[in-house]
Formats: sequence, C-alpha cells, structure tokens
Amino acid sequence: MTSKIKVDNINKVSDDSNIIKKCGTTTTIGSGASNPIVVDGSAVTLGRCGGTVALASGATQTGFGRTGTVDWNTTPKTATFTAVSGDGFFANTTGSAFNMNLPAGVAGAIVSVADYAGTWQTNNLTVVPNGTDKIGGTNDNAVLNTQGQSVTLVFVDSTQGWINTMDSTSNVTGAPLFICASGGTITESGDYKIHTFTGPGTFTVNAVAAVCGPTRNNVSYLVVAGGASGGSTTIGGAGGGAGGFREYRAPLSGCYSVSPLNGNPGGTSITVTAQAYPIAVGAGGASGPAPGNPSVKGNPGSVSTFDTVTSAGGGGGAADNCAPKRADPGGSGGGGYGASGTNAGGTGNTPPTSPAQGTNGGPAGGNPSNYANAGGGGGAICAGESITGNFPGGGPGGNGGNGATTSITASPVAYAGGGGASADNRAASRTGGDAGTGGGGQGGDPTRGPTSGTANTGGGGGGQHGPCAPNNVGPAGAGGSGIVVIRYKFQ
Repeated sequence: MTSKIKVDNINKVSDDSNIIKKCGTTTTIGSGASNPIVVDGSAVTLGRCGGTVALASGATQTGFGRTGTVDWNTTPKTATFTAVSGDGFFANTTGSAFNMNLPAGVAGAIVSVADYAGTWQTNNLTVVPNGTDKIGGTNDNAVLNTQGQSVTLVFVDSTQGWINTMDSTSNVTGAPLFICASGGTITESGDYKIHTFTGPGTFTVNAVAAVCGPTRNNVSYLVVAGGASGGSTTIGGAGGGAGGFREYRAPLSGCYSVSPLNGNPGGTSITVTAQAYPIAVGAGGASGPAPGNPSVKGNPGSVSTFDTVTSAGGGGGAADNCAPKRADPGGSGGGGYGASGTNAGGTGNTPPTSPAQGTNGGPAGGNPSNYANAGGGGGAICAGESITGNFPGGGPGGNGGNGATTSITASPVAYAGGGGASADNRAASRTGGDAGTGGGGQGGDPTRGPTSGTANTGGGGGGQHGPCAPNNVGPAGAGGSGIVVIRYKFQ
C-alpha cells in the first residue's frame, strides 16, 4: 500500500504563516505580498504584481514565444558567422566583406543585423540562408550594401521563408557642433585650436559642424611663402623680397589681432569639409655664391599653399645692370641694383591677390656709371627702401620693407620682412640696409656680413657685400622658409 500524507496547509513554525495553502481548486505557494506561485485549475501565475520572473544562469525557456524583438549582441562581428534566432548582431565590415549565415528556419525565428561602422556600401554583408530555406520567397543570398543599414528578418513559412519586417537605411549619428581635425603642431588658445605647419604636411578634417550653418566650418589661416635670397656680386647686391603673406580671420575664430592684410571681408574664405588638405610650406631661396664668383641675382622663394590659397615666393634681389639679372617679381619683389641708370625693384603681389600679398622691391641707381646703389627687398606691408641718389664712391644699401604682424598663433608675430641691400664695397663709410621687421636678413657692409631670412617667417635674405671688406667673405643671405597656420573654434 502506497503511503500518503494528507494536509491542506503547511505553516512556518516561526510565525505560523502559510508555506503551502490549499483552498478549493487553488494552491498557493508562499503567502501575502510575496506569493511567487499560484496554481489553479486553469492558470499558473508566476511572480507577483510588481515582481520579476528571472531564468537562472544557463536556463532556457520554451513555449512563451517572442514579442518581435531581439536581444542584441554588443560584440561586433568582423568575420563570417552564424546567427542565432532571437539575437541581433552588429556587423563591422571595415576590414573586409563577409557573410552572416542564417539558422535553420523555424516559424517565429527572428534575427536582426546592423551596419556597425557605416561601411556596408564599400564592404558588403551577405546574408546566406540555411539549406533550402528562402529569403523573401527565393532560395538565394541577400546582399546588404547600403551605408548605415539595419534589417530584421522573421521566418514565416517554407513558402516565403525569411521576411524582412524592418529595414532602416538612415544611420542616426550625433551632430558635431565644431570642427575636429588633425595635422601639424596643434596648440590651444581658449576655445580655439591652432595647427602650425613649418614643413609639408596634411590638415585632416575628421568631422565638421553639422548645425548652425556653414560659418562654424569657416577657418582662419595664415599662408606665408618662402623668402628670396639677396643678390651677390663682387661689388654688392640688393635685398631679397619676402614671401607672399596671406591672412584671413574667420568670424568664429576669436577676436585676435590681425594685420592690415586680413582678407575678411573681401579676401578668400575657406569653408572646410571632412577630407584631407595637403599643405605646402615654401622653402627660402638658396643663398648666392661668395664674392669673387660671377654676379647672380637672388634665388626666388617657393610657394606655400592651403586649399585654394597660394602665396607666391619672394623675388630675388638684383646683382648688376644686366637685364636678365635684374630684380625678380614675387610675393614681394626683390630690390633693384644699378648705377647711372635707375633699375626698378621687382614687382610685388605677383600674381595679384586681394588683399595684396606683398609689395615692390626698392629701385636703385643714379650714381656715376662706375658706382652702384642697391635697393631693399619688399616686405608684406612696406616696399623696399629706394636708393637712387648720387653717392660718390658708392651708395649705401636700402633697408628691407617691413612685414606684417598677426596674433593668429595667440601671440603677436611678424612675418614676411624684406631683406636689406648691401653697401657698395668701394665706399668704406657706407652702411648696408637693415632687415625689414618680420624675419628679413640684413645687408652687408664693411662692418658686418649679410644674414639670411629667419626660418618660418618668409623673410628675404640680405644682399652680399663685395670681397674688399675683411668681414664679408661669405655668400648672400638665403631666404627664410614659409609657414602655414590654421585656426578654428573647437568647443
């Protein structure tokens, strides 16, 4: 005979509350507000109002069905994988295209997948059905090739197979408020970033402001080309012209002080987009030969560029009266050199820009035929000094023209000064021309040698004084290299 225990209620010893209670057709396990299970003839209720029913770790459920959603797997897939019903996946095809294999089709099965990195338009994700299962009524692969796409597939029956119930082709992203970029040497001044290029490089815009119109993507810039070297002869040489100076202060780049050549309004505005911008920084013109070698005019500087803005290299300083060796044009022109006739300095702002990127070199001449004068190289703001009078025994050297000062780098710096010309070496009392402010080199005379333009200022080099003075046996001053600076609001 089978043993039985017959009770209607089981109570706790501690407080006499129900553990199991039988009342009619209903059995309650637990009591009061914490009842976890109620069993009667037609329904089983798990949990209580406001409570939670949880599956233990490793447990599974059956028979409850799904509500049309998936549980997302937040570890992105980067290679071919097999999907699991009830799960969603992020497919990262940045490295290469790959496949998502669908599970065997069972009515109600559901799978979702989304473009993790916005690269499906380049590297596709191919969805592969299991065996003879279909996708949208066809037993064939489906190729997902739209950027930012996400799809949800539900298996309906053997006729249609997997049907896409949700297809999004618009990837929601946060809208950046400011430019985000890299390249060059980056410094900060308050809410502004400053990228300084002292040599060739790339300004890479990774993101641009997506709100408040294009003004936020308008950048400030300074583009200075390489300065030219001074002229070199056995008697003396003119000053080299400064590299072209172009500046633009954008509306949202802060109220720093700018030069008179600021191009806003009226100049060339640059509104950046998300792309790479090659930066060219012009080299200074190489110095001419030492005295005693053939007379040569200065070598021109090289251009600097940022996007649509190009600054021209400085024009070389003249060396003698031979027409092919007269001063060159450029961002700023080289100084002229001459005796009985008057030889003009090189023309600045060549090719022309608005505002002008530089000035003319100083003309020279007017002395008796066997003596000479030399003009200073042009600077960004001021033309080179003219030396055109009658100076018995030889004239002094003209001063280089002054450059322009801007605080785009957060402190005032002068750029693009013209090179000073040398004195005629046959007149011991004559002085060489001074350097133009902004990195120009000084001209030679009996007490000092010529100097080169300062690196990364675009200054012109000083003219070479001849070999008669013991302190002047080196070559003419080389031109200073250029610089590119870009500034914008980043927060």
